[in-house]
Amino acid sequence: MPRFHCSIPLSSGDTLALPPGAARHVQVLRLQPGDEITLFDGSGGEFAATVERMGRSDVAVNVGARDAVEREALRPVHLAVGMPANERMDWLVEKATELGVASIQPLMTAHGVLRLAGERADKKVAHWQAVAVAACEQCGRNRVPQVLPVRSLNDWLGALPAPCAGEQRGILSFAAGARTPAGLVSESPASFTLLSGPEGGLSPSEEQEALRRGFVPLTLGPRVLRAETAAIAALVSLSG
Repeated sequence: MPRFHCSIPLSSGDTLALPPGAARHVQVLRLQPGDEITLFDGSGGEFAATVERMGRSDVAVNVGARDAVEREALRPVHLAVGMPANERMDWLVEKATELGVASIQPLMTAHGVLRLAGERADKKVAHWQAVAVAACEQCGRNRVPQVLPVRSLNDWLGALPAPCAGEQRGILSFAAGARTPAGLVSESPASFTLLSGPEGGLSPSEEQEALRRGFVPLTLGPRVLRAETAAIAALVSLSG
């Protein structure tokens, strides 16, 4: 059954006009009055709904029963990532969402190619948020991860509070003695923050500052993975 994210609160028994994005998707699929769909507003659970009316640019639906089903990861995993260039960040946001990431923090780093600020940064974040929404519609998630505003790594690290009880922080690293993500997860943290570098990795000073902020070095093995592959490989181990 087609699934659509609705950016307004949903309640059983309501008749409402879908937001423009969801309405366009319904029209592209050429759905008709009487067709059944699934809606979710991001607050958890999902609703059965029926198309009531198809207009030229609007779609009205009747909202039915709520199903409290959840398809989230075993623990919240927050991904902070040095943005890869070109379309690789789109792919990373999509796959991280499918794997259950709780939030995504795009970072500018010393070795990063992508530099964003002002209106261009805002447009990119809005685009990545839309990618996350589409991934949730496809994979069955009912909670959309937030794509946070672009920040520099140094600013982001400087604003982090001290780790709280139950929180773990890990940084992908080639440092001697680095642990595996699976080994860290075995300690059953309540939440996890993963820091992953861009093409070329993090600079030594950036890595040292992260370690000072409570991040534990993590290894994915001896091979050098692409930036987007490394983040996804770590998320597979951490999300559960």
